[in-house]
Amino acid sequence: MARQAENVGERFPEEARRMHYEEVPARAIRGVATPDETRELLEEGIAVLPAPTLPEGEIH
Repeated sequence: MARQAENVGERFPEEARRMHYEEVPARAIRGVATPDETRELLEEGIAVLPAPTLPEGEIH
């Protein structure tokens, strides 16, 4: 699944919010968020799954 998700990089919190608030169609995304950004997303009721960052070639 990770390989098929769109990599939005550091825009992850913004894109997750846009999908949650139905500003854009839902899709599988992956990216980077700080611990504080992750906590804020969770507090807003946005389901996120923190995962370790793997090198691009090691995503299955």
